[in-house]
Amino acid sequence: MNKLHYWHRIFKAYLLPTTSQLSFWHGTPEINPVPDLEYPKPYYMKFHYKAKYDGHFDEQGIPMLDYHGSIGLQYNPIAIAQYGLGNYNLYLDTNDIENLNKFYAVADWLTESLKPNQKDVYVWHHYFDFEYRDTLESPWYSGLAQGLGLSVLARAYQESNKREYLEAHSKAWVSMTKKIDEGGVIDIDKDGNYWIEEYIVNPPTHILNGFIWALWGVYDTWKLLEIELAEDLLKKCYRTLDKNIENYDHGYWSLYDQAGLPLNNMASSFYHKLHIVQLEILSNLSGNHTFQKYADKWRSCNSSNFHKYRALFNKSVFKILYY
Repeated sequence: MNKLHYWHRIFKAYLLPTTSQLSFWHGTPEINPVPDLEYPKPYYMKFHYKAKYDGHFDEQGIPMLDYHGSIGLQYNPIAIAQYGLGNYNLYLDTNDIENLNKFYAVADWLTESLKPNQKDVYVWHHYFDFEYRDTLESPWYSGLAQGLGLSVLARAYQESNKREYLEAHSKAWVSMTKKIDEGGVIDIDKDGNYWIEEYIVNPPTHILNGFIWALWGVYDTWKLLEIELAEDLLKKCYRTLDKNIENYDHGYWSLYDQAGLPLNNMASSFYHKLHIVQLEILSNLSGNHTFQKYADKWRSCNSSNFHKYRALFNKSVFKILYY
């Protein structure tokens, strides 16, 4: 029955002419030039299309995503944070106070919505069940949401000097200092690698895009708020990705995660392009040219229609078998 609900929802989202969560997620990934990496006020990706989201909003101007089916209309902390960052970038580009007010509305929502989990660690919960191979049962939290929330609150505090943003950031940061079994979002594998997990599942799946986006929240915590523990975690995560990025290379395409299943989980066309942009940015932030090497290779793969269709076929088979 869960599979039936999943495919019914996906059919409506992809094929019917209605607004869905996909209209928020699947724009074109774009690098946002950051002039000063020592004080990175603009966010690293533009997110302009996210700031111009024309779907559902609540009375406070907070975006809500329509997942259709039994899930319906929901707050998604990841989407809300990205909407805020997109509006902040637009404010820096245009000096339009309306964009700044939308950014602050998101920072306020994140501050008010931060709640302790079962281990008394403050996180942003998702209050709906969601399918990621197995069902993530409400309420669930995400290392990706934690990282994006940190990026919003660090900028909101720097822009406004309001203590409540700094206090909320300090609470959310704790999740980055604790392992998953302690209520945090960090997985330390048997080889001593440090991963920030987008989805808290067992065994961990090391989703590439979520790890990188979350890592930028750690970077912002270090650069904007000068927290030394953030620099230490950042270096450990850089080493982890440097050692393991080859495991995401399928030869002709990138992989979405490291799920450890008999069939590899190929990235969709959107996520493949996102990986390229993220690795380019990460190379600039870290000074590690390995990330640029894989970005260049995967961009070359993306220019081949044969590789695109081959990856799409493998992705479709994976979805049918495991979702």
